[in-house]
Amino acid sequence: MPPAILTYLSAIQDLFNNEIVAWQLSERNDVKLVLDTVEQWTRKRDVSEAVLHSDQGFQYTSQAYNTRLEAFGVKCSHSRKAICLDNACIESFFSHLKTEKLYLHQCKSEAEIHQAVEEYIYFYNYQRFQAKLKQRAPVEYRHALGV
Repeated sequence: MPPAILTYLSAIQDLFNNEIVAWQLSERNDVKLVLDTVEQWTRKRDVSEAVLHSDQGFQYTSQAYNTRLEAFGVKCSHSRKAICLDNACIESFFSHLKTEKLYLHQCKSEAEIHQAVEEYIYFYNYQRFQAKLKQRAPVEYRHALGV
């Protein structure tokens, strides 16, 4: 049996409509991964005065991460220690990604993992209806409200 491919996903979710607005994959769960995700997010949107919530992992409490957020005018928010419910929205997304895509497709390479994640995030943002969004997908909900 081939060794498992270890891949980390960093994602930023807009809690207005649950849309995944930035994401990056890496073989390492490090500060560079979260900084790359923030960079992608800031290239796509005006993030000044946004609040970016995360857990208390070393990446999110690092000086480099906090300095970068400060430079973009983003306020940093951290969950309480050992309270997973504080991150329920993004944890719910990760659960859906795993059960609706990754557990059903046995990816054999990093390229296959990247493609599977990319396909699912597109599906999630543009096609997966959500009850809290009046049975609309996140992007459809945002557009319906003219945002």
